[in-house]
Amino acid sequence: MARILWADDEIELLKPHIMYLEQKGHTVHTVNNGRSAIDVAKNEFFDIVFLDENMPGLSGLDVIQGLKAIDSTLPIVMITKSEEEHIMESAIGSKISDYLIKPVNPSQIVLTIKKNLDEKRLISEKTTNDYRQEFREISMQLSQRMSTEEWKTFFSKMVMWSEKLRVSGDEGLLEIFQTQRKEANEQFVKFIKQEYPQWMKDFSKAPLLSNTLFRNKIAPVIQKSPESVFVLVIDNLRFDQWKMLAPHIKNYFRIEEEELFFSILPTATHYARNALFSGLMPSEMEKVHPQWWKNEDDEGGKNMHEEDFLGAQLKRLGIDVKWSYNKITNYHAGKKLADSFSNLLANKLNVIVYNFVDMLSHARTEMDVIKELADDEPAYLSLTESWFEHSALLEMLKQLAEKKVRVVITTDHGTVRVENPVKVVGDKSTNTNLRYKAGRNLNYNAKEVIEVKTPSDFHLPKINVSTTYIFAQHNDFFVYPNNYNQFVNYYQNTFQHGGVSMEEMMIPFVQLVPKS
Repeated sequence: MARILWADDEIELLKPHIMYLEQKGHTVHTVNNGRSAIDVAKNEFFDIVFLDENMPGLSGLDVIQGLKAIDSTLPIVMITKSEEEHIMESAIGSKISDYLIKPVNPSQIVLTIKKNLDEKRLISEKTTNDYRQEFREISMQLSQRMSTEEWKTFFSKMVMWSEKLRVSGDEGLLEIFQTQRKEANEQFVKFIKQEYPQWMKDFSKAPLLSNTLFRNKIAPVIQKSPESVFVLVIDNLRFDQWKMLAPHIKNYFRIEEEELFFSILPTATHYARNALFSGLMPSEMEKVHPQWWKNEDDEGGKNMHEEDFLGAQLKRLGIDVKWSYNKITNYHAGKKLADSFSNLLANKLNVIVYNFVDMLSHARTEMDVIKELADDEPAYLSLTESWFEHSALLEMLKQLAEKKVRVVITTDHGTVRVENPVKVVGDKSTNTNLRYKAGRNLNYNAKEVIEVKTPSDFHLPKINVSTTYIFAQHNDFFVYPNNYNQFVNYYQNTFQHGGVSMEEMMIPFVQLVPKS
């Protein structure tokens, strides 16, 4: 039950309300002026304060400041006769928890107490009950064959439940959900095994993919917008990470379009992001632009020519506009670009690659302090949100909204938290990625991987006569038998990409329009 402080210069008239609350088990301490409310709050603990806005002496707004100075988390409910907009705005700006207009009835007071003190418990209970009902429906969906669109809808629903259960704090139910999500990923792997080869045979029957995203989604935005268009490619951005960022962006933009598209395989930057910028599959990039494409065994960086690939695609699509390309790999570069972004407004198209989420993923693997801060998926998502709230990227988005600039946010692939080690043997030329391998002398259990013995079937380069690609499934990761235990301990429960999972392959495309 709640300890309530009620300040009102007509407190005697509120005795019926107070008696009603006490009958409900609450404790009510009353005062008839703002100064007394502050003095009492200094010496006693209260769960919530009901505060009359118009009292002699200190005004309600002044009392709010005094009470917040004592305890900034104290819920304060303002009660007033006035409905003037400026008073409401001032009260809300002072971070009150609720606002009631006189005359109030006891039921309103009880509802406000529940809303402010029991909200988390009530939401948790409702979420728990709703998920228990949904559990059966999700299980039934997983037992049926789903189309591409049905998988996208299903994954969106799973992301929604992941967030709801995380907020509810029900650890037992969250564990059940994780088991169900693992089952979903196992079914998704079967779906990709069956459908992806068909997509590669006929792109007209395929969903939106990395190599068709620019032509089918971004190019029309450029052509229809009279103003400059900014395309932000946030590397490694999962759909649930986007959902964490969206509420902050909605303060400045309206989401005109939000949908999922599929990363190509491997779900790795070398392949997926180059496909996005070139509009080509990897084997096509190798053939058409051999001067820019790098195979696994080639020396040098694999993503050094994104700007070149983009320029070639724009030319091929007949988009003759002034454009720019920038890649941000640290805070200072992001801040510098944000400070000078007005120079970019003269361009019709501005493409900006933000590598922070990718760096966070790798740092999660390599830095002990990040491992502690992001030791599970909810913490990993929270760390992404915390970065975004204080990032130069958010500052730039605010400025773009002020300038009424249309913005596209997308990514190249997602990541998955890996847990299950799968043994693979390869020679020295085999690539180091934990979620896919490409080589000529790979030794593995074919039942544990997605195997591609003919690279052309997946539009992948054939590095040599006997090149084979293998992809890790759901939450697996590849390890070598040598130093097995050390390798497993180092990489287990880290976030990786390159293989087949819902989190890696189904990724966001979002179009934003400034609210103004």
